[in-house]
Order: sequence, then structure tokens, then C-alpha cells
Amino acid sequence: MSIEKINSPKNPAVPHILSHATKIPGLIFVSGQTPVDKEGVVIEGGIQEHTAQCLSNIGNVLEAAGSSWEKVVKITVYLKDMSNFEAMNQVYEELVPTPKPARTCIQAGKLPNDVDVEIEAIAST
Repeated sequence: MSIEKINSPKNPAVPHILSHATKIPGLIFVSGQTPVDKEGVVIEGGIQEHTAQCLSNIGNVLEAAGSSWEKVVKITVYLKDMSNFEAMNQVYEELVPTPKPARTCIQAGKLPNDVDVEIEAIAST
């Protein structure tokens, strides 16, 4: 089985030891996406804007991998503070297509760049 490294030109560049996603026959594993813009700067705003940016970044990676949101089967959301759960869910409900993928939401002690949310995904090809 070969593993293909996927990087989206629409997302910030990552060090050579990382990738936006990896792809094997039939599946794409999208690395945790944080609320950063193309330049790698954390965007302004609160949990709702940050959630929307994470989801947008995932969409960019899915596109680069030849997939789409309609093929996402699993999402994992990491929140710095679970009190943001409802506000995150409002954006998630609006932006993630139906049928909604299986999802886990975890409160994480600390996230990269001290952001308030990070989201990863698994999709079919």
C-alpha cells in the first residue's frame, strides 16, 4: 500500500515533516486544521469565526486530495474550552453537509498557537 502526502496550495505551507493530509487507496486522513489564514496567521474573531476557518481549511485539503465534504465519514473537534461547544456547533451545523459525519468532540488542554479549536477529518476518495 502506498501513502500519498497531500498539501493544499490554499492553506499555509507546513514543514516537510508534516502534511495537510495523507491518502491511501479509498481513504483520506486530514490533519488537524486550526483557524489560520493562507499566511499561517490565526484569524481574528471568536469560536464561530475560528470554527468556520478550520472547516474552510479542511475543505481546501479535501479538494487537493480529490475528495469533498460529501465524502467525510468522521470528524474530530478539539476545543480548548468546552464552554464553546454550543457556539462551535452552530457553525458546524450550518457548514457541514448532511448527512453529518460521525463526530467526536474533546476538550484539549492546549492547542497549537494557543487557538481555541482544531478540527481533523477522515474522508473517502
